[in-house]
Amino acid sequence: MSEVKRQAAPRRKGPRKGRLALRLAAFGALALLVAALPALLLWRSLPDVEPLRTRAPASTALMEQRRAEAARDGRPFRADYRPVALDRISPRLVRAVIASEDASFFGHAGFDWDEIKNAAEQNWKAGRTVRGASTITQQLAKNLWLGTERSYLRKLREALLAVKLERSLSKRRILTLYLDVAEWGNGVFGAEAAAHRWFGTGARDLSAAQAATLAAMLPAPRRAALAPAPRWLARRARRILNLMERNGTVPAGEVSPARAELERILAVPAALPGQPDEEPPEEG
Repeated sequence: MSEVKRQAAPRRKGPRKGRLALRLAAFGALALLVAALPALLLWRSLPDVEPLRTRAPASTALMEQRRAEAARDGRPFRADYRPVALDRISPRLVRAVIASEDASFFGHAGFDWDEIKNAAEQNWKAGRTVRGASTITQQLAKNLWLGTERSYLRKLREALLAVKLERSLSKRRILTLYLDVAEWGNGVFGAEAAAHRWFGTGARDLSAAQAATLAAMLPAPRRAALAPAPRWLARRARRILNLMERNGTVPAGEVSPARAELERILAVPAALPGQPDEEPPEEG
């Protein structure tokens, strides 16, 4: 009688593989927790955004930085800061600033990823930083709480603060705060102070040419000047006015007068000695 050979049953590997998978998952979760913990602690350390819903800040990090710089250099400093409601700022300036600083402002949640990508590519080709990609929300976070320090930690805090601002405030409120605290010259903060400083008028009465000029100053406000304007400022102001024409901020019938006014603003001759000069040029 032939024996039936019994084959040994294969060893079951399922439980061992399952245990290995569980260990790997646990290790991955632990690593993720360790990596996220600093960001969580940093998030909890950020300032409270809620008070900004209803009132403007008494001061900002950038104002205090400029005050400290002036004290260090032995210069007098007085911040001209006049926060106002958005309906007291000319729509021309509002649209000029959006067109020049953050054209996608109403369509993003604090970050313009397309602009970040384009800026990175352009900066890589140039071998240096020639183009920024900060949104109005990010710039507001920097002005309010961070100042102009350059570091990776500052950029991380700026990003987290931008998220908090977008989660807590409406776009209209973010825009209002930005226009109220933005730097527009030495000691000049906000649209109302800027309108008085540069054009002797209120922010609600700014013309299209004046609005384009103020928007053009924002990347380097303490280097801005009129009578005459530096070439970089004139180039930016003309480009912004063209954008305002294309987006309908400047009606067709007002285009030629606006262009003529802009050229007068950019190339106003300096006042002769003894003559009044209501808008003296800003020193770089």
